[in-house]
Amino acid sequence: MVVIGGSAGAVAPLRAILAGLPAESPAAYFVALHTASGGSLAARIGRPPGPLPLVPAEDGMAIRPGRVYLAAADRHLLLEPGTIRLGRGPRENISRPAVDALFRSAALAYGPRVVGVLLSGLLHDGAAGLDAIKRCGGLALVQDPDEAEAPDMPRSALAAVPADACAPTDGLGAALARLVALPAGPPGPVPEDLALEVAIAAGRPGADLERAADPSPITCPGCGGVLSQIREGRVLRFRCQVGHAYTAEALADMQGDALEDALRVALRIVKERAELVGRMAGDARRRGNGLVAAMYEERAREYDGHVRTIRQALGTGHDLREAGAGPGGRPG
Repeated sequence: MVVIGGSAGAVAPLRAILAGLPAESPAAYFVALHTASGGSLAARIGRPPGPLPLVPAEDGMAIRPGRVYLAAADRHLLLEPGTIRLGRGPRENISRPAVDALFRSAALAYGPRVVGVLLSGLLHDGAAGLDAIKRCGGLALVQDPDEAEAPDMPRSALAAVPADACAPTDGLGAALARLVALPAGPPGPVPEDLALEVAIAAGRPGADLERAADPSPITCPGCGGVLSQIREGRVLRFRCQVGHAYTAEALADMQGDALEDALRVALRIVKERAELVGRMAGDARRRGNGLVAAMYEERAREYDGHVRTIRQALGTGHDLREAGAGPGGRPG
């Protein structure tokens, strides 16, 4: 079972892998790429670059060798013994389908018979899934981050997981063929936390997060609930009771976006307040009330100081009148 994941810049190396697969491959291949658009993965890949057919995954579909199964939009692609499942569970690192969910389910269902392949992508997704594959006796192949279009995902995976191979785009196919040809090791015990997280991705109720995680004083950016820190694995991760999951890096990135948005909103409000108080000071001057005007002018100077402080926090040096840009969104 070969599971392949990536994000930005992953289509080109994926096509290179598919182009080199043999027509009589003994393996089944499963692909999940993170996308902000939610469009068809088959459309992103285009015409099949190799001899194996590209099959859109469907819930309950039987797994057969010599096929490349593609994740459906807005569903986790999950594996059970002999069967594909499409999960409606919460997003992981704001993605559904999520690379980690696919990798984790493959590790749970097939243990040492799994080869995980992580390609180009932003942030740190995929490292936790590769870690799950390694914990269950499987193998890990990572695209060389030095030649990946977006090196974050392969670089973070190599930092967290002992990969069995790391190859450039034009060497991924040969490296994968070598790993697939290796005999699988003996199956080991199934980690309890792994089964729990696969159940969450599948959308099955009743998952007891306390068995695998400890509550933390950090708030989930997805729902506002309390996040718990996952105990096992080499990757620092968090989940909430709803099931939203984040690596520490993805969580920090989202917190940074939220903080910047809040500062921009605060900047606009304080600027408007300074403008209003300045006009009140001018009106008091025209009416000959110098004491009230001086009070408003002092308050306006305080607000201008707050504006400068917020601008410094935002890391900008623009003129004050250029402020007021609306909240920014996280790039997909």
